[in-house]
Amino acid sequence: MTDAKPVTKAVVPAAGLGTRFLPATKATPKEMLPIVDKPAIQYVVEEAVSAGLTDVLMITGRSKRSIEDHFDRAYELEEALRAKGDDERLAAVRESSELATMHYVRQGDPKGLGHAVSCARRHVGDEPFAVLLGDDMIDERDALLTRMIETRQRFGGSVVALMEVEPDQVSAYGCAAIEPTDTDDIVRITDLVEKPPPEEAPSRWIIIGRYICDPAVFGVLERTPPGRGGEIQLTDALRTLAGTPAEQGGGVYGVLFRGRRYDTGNKLEYLRTLVQFASERPDLAPEFMPWLREFVDKHAS
Repeated sequence: MTDAKPVTKAVVPAAGLGTRFLPATKATPKEMLPIVDKPAIQYVVEEAVSAGLTDVLMITGRSKRSIEDHFDRAYELEEALRAKGDDERLAAVRESSELATMHYVRQGDPKGLGHAVSCARRHVGDEPFAVLLGDDMIDERDALLTRMIETRQRFGGSVVALMEVEPDQVSAYGCAAIEPTDTDDIVRITDLVEKPPPEEAPSRWIIIGRYICDPAVFGVLERTPPGRGGEIQLTDALRTLAGTPAEQGGGVYGVLFRGRRYDTGNKLEYLRTLVQFASERPDLAPEFMPWLREFVDKHAS
């Protein structure tokens, strides 16, 4: 156990343009696309809160005002629902505004994830913090973030979530070179490569969208030049920290995640996520599943 400061704050980058979902995202933030009847970004904030992180900083950009509105009170709507006696929907509307203490800062220029994280420096200060990407949703039954916080408390440094994928998938992610520790699901990261060709990948363990960052990452990001795609990559900064002494905030560890993850970063995965969530909803599944089976049987080739 280290004497590391506790993790109390979460940072959620949400300034991307969402071009994969155009034209739906021309005026609506991708993060506000619904997973059945709740926007994807709310699931991410709920995950942070479940891990004890009730101070949430959202990194937003232009045309993202609806995210702020969603986590704010909607007095006129609440009053209308109260007048109708619709307590169930009233509770659902209030839920998002009571989840956490929300803060917002704008990323003026979308220069990459590393740049977005650097926008949190003033709010975070010299404390470790979690970063949760909105494209990745972790099942509420899998306490990944809690495990990552425990890992930070034990080992110090920074922590990333790793998931094993097929070789042909590694080129879409940051990929880690790893060595074991004395704990089965925790590894030490010796190198990180952003979106390598499969033949150059150091392993099949890729970084998914959950991080615990030591505050030393801010100084490294300041010195990190644009990398792949001309953007400032958080992966590049973590790679530097992996070779930095622990007393300078270095060391990067990985939690090997074998649980349930939902990817909403592209249309196909988004549709799969919708079906999975609807299939497990007790209020929808009894009618939805028979229809889905009939539909699949009818259209099976």
